[in-house]
Amino acid sequence: MLNQYAFPFPLSISKMRRHGMAIAIAIVGLAAFIQSESVMATDIKERNLKFAFVQPLDSNQGVGAQRFSELVSQKSGGKISVKLFPNGTLGGEVAVVSSLQGGVIDFSMIAPALLVGQLKEQAIWDTPFLFSNYKEVDAIFDGPIGRKLSSRLPEKGLVSLAYGDHGFRNVANSKRSISKLEDIDGLKIRVPQSPLYIDTFRALGANPTPLPFPEVYSALENKTVDGVEQPNGSILASRFSEVSKYLTVTRHIYTPIFFLMSKKTLDQMSGDEKKIIQDAANETALFQREASRAMDQKALATLKANGMIVNEMSNDELTRLRIKLQPVMVKYVKEIGEPLVNEMNAELQKIRAKN
Repeated sequence: MLNQYAFPFPLSISKMRRHGMAIAIAIVGLAAFIQSESVMATDIKERNLKFAFVQPLDSNQGVGAQRFSELVSQKSGGKISVKLFPNGTLGGEVAVVSSLQGGVIDFSMIAPALLVGQLKEQAIWDTPFLFSNYKEVDAIFDGPIGRKLSSRLPEKGLVSLAYGDHGFRNVANSKRSISKLEDIDGLKIRVPQSPLYIDTFRALGANPTPLPFPEVYSALENKTVDGVEQPNGSILASRFSEVSKYLTVTRHIYTPIFFLMSKKTLDQMSGDEKKIIQDAANETALFQREASRAMDQKALATLKANGMIVNEMSNDELTRLRIKLQPVMVKYVKEIGEPLVNEMNAELQKIRAKN
């Protein structure tokens, strides 16, 4: 017995063409219906979100922010839009942290020094000469200590989606080349608004001046400060080489950059939306780290080509810096907590033993 839906046989060519077209139209329609049902089943709302950061758009922060915005748009089918606000247009770092907590800003990239006021143990990331290379950095931040320290941020209204890279910090100034410890003496150095940075540069003989990042260029230009300590990529992107003649490679502190989200914003999202945000952040972090490190290496050559006088401080002089900073370390071991410091040192020893 023939199936009632089978075509009668034989058919003319013209009838076969008509039936074939009908089948094709039906298949396309079914596919569209299935796709429509799938989109309806995914709980994604139209959202316009703000991503504020203090660095320029062509900096390592800007590269990461642009990538994140693109990925969120792709993964949400264009429903979630992330608008970027670079150059501190929505405020300096401290103001941005407050805006994140209040849900006024949705995303930012923030260095840990600006989170110490929220959780004192975040100061451990700014311990001078803590890391020797990027392998150590990535192993620690992606490991149990990194996860532990990020897990407490939600109680302060912040969510750490991932860790990115800002880089090893060096000293730029307009006064003189720094080749020994004594050359730092008396220099007015802009530092982040962080007690550890203030104590570090005061111990080295400088006059540390805490300022929001958007104010740094004009402070250098007006001679309010003599210098700044930042990674090479930041010095180039922020045009500090225009107002600072000398650059000394010290690598005194490594700075990560946290991809932060407002907990208030995240709490309003569906499970599907949260997954989109987290997946985009994970992909962005890996992309941004690689891009940032390549930019930093290239920046040093560009700064030299642009006329900066660049020198590296010798290992002997760096050892003198470390010795000079011992009282600062003792003070902050107490504030951070000895158990966490010991855990960090133990993890670093394991990593170094493998390499």
